[in-house]
Amino acid sequence: MQNHKGKVVMHYSDQLRVATQYAVALVAIATLMLAGCGGGSSSSAPTAPSAPSGPTLQLMGGAMQGAPLNLTTAVTTLAGSAVGYADGSGSLAQFNFPYGVTTDGSNLYVADFSNNRIRKIVIATGAVSTLAGNGFPGSTDGIGAAAQFSHPTGITTDGTNLYVAGYGDQRIRKIVIATGEVTTVAGSTMGFADGTGSAAQFNWPRGITTDGTNLYVADTSNSNIRKVVIATGVVTTLAGSVNATSGNLDGIGSAARFNNPYAITTDGTYLYVVDTFNNTIRKIVPATGEVTTLAGGTGYADGTGMAARFWQPEGITTDGTNLYIADVANQRLRKLAIATGLVSTLAGSGVVGSVDGTGTAAQFNNPRGITSDGASLYVVDMSNHRIRKIH
Repeated sequence: MQNHKGKVVMHYSDQLRVATQYAVALVAIATLMLAGCGGGSSSSAPTAPSAPSGPTLQLMGGAMQGAPLNLTTAVTTLAGSAVGYADGSGSLAQFNFPYGVTTDGSNLYVADFSNNRIRKIVIATGAVSTLAGNGFPGSTDGIGAAAQFSHPTGITTDGTNLYVAGYGDQRIRKIVIATGEVTTVAGSTMGFADGTGSAAQFNWPRGITTDGTNLYVADTSNSNIRKVVIATGVVTTLAGSVNATSGNLDGIGSAARFNNPYAITTDGTYLYVVDTFNNTIRKIVPATGEVTTLAGGTGYADGTGMAARFWQPEGITTDGTNLYIADVANQRLRKLAIATGLVSTLAGSGVVGSVDGTGTAAQFNNPRGITSDGASLYVVDMSNHRIRKIH
């Protein structure tokens, strides 16, 4: 064997020797296989061990959950630019004060508040299209552009359907993702009433989440949390006042008090509520309606439990281990470890702006809705009319 101008060259004798060794090795392997199969009985060749699989993610509460996010905290802009209405990719798309966001893992779905539309974004490309709504405020059911919304805010998904909290039409709507068909699950006129379908009443509902069987609604101006059975449209009050009395009190069911809760999420075991005017994060046991406070107080401070401070938090999601909170008036994205109550700042400087960057070098202008595809966070940067990505 020689090295010729940087290339390895084999002589014929070397080639013959290698071929002979290869053949002998094949015979030895075949002999061992036959011996292991009882002296010649037929058997499938052994398969190579499969590579270890990563954590299994599942869709819950309108986000992909199952493993803690590993974020560099780099913030980029996925879609949107100036205020307006336009479908297109990336910065060619336009939104008009978008509010809520959810994901099925491949796409984002955005409640485009002042455009009165539900938009779809392909995560891989940033391509934005309109799924339902025609821009005119209303409560008409229908397919695609034949349907009307009135300032949609909260949005969640079970992977097949979207569920939208209508801030302006006081209704909970359902959208079949495959067809864009919109129907009303519950709600009618403004007020407070438990009941079925249109017999139920809400008062400026904003946040919504689902465990796949039920919807849970942050009924903001009633200062309570409502439960909607998807199959029947039956609405009940899970926790908080039944006469729109606000406050700040832990307790069970109607003994608890909230002050204008704006957003809600679930990990399949508990509900987590952004209690906006109390500047706290609350936890609810769905089976009992028991409410406790995880963290918060008014201001801005990282810390544990009540030592942490928020200022008008309005968005929340979870990966099952941590909560991620859009802290609007602080212009920051915060992280809350569920097990310990430790609150830290992920991104945002506290200064209003639209700068992409890492951690505190990034700027937001009223971040609100937030969700995760299991790898990154996606934030509705409302007053910048953009959808931002934290990865």
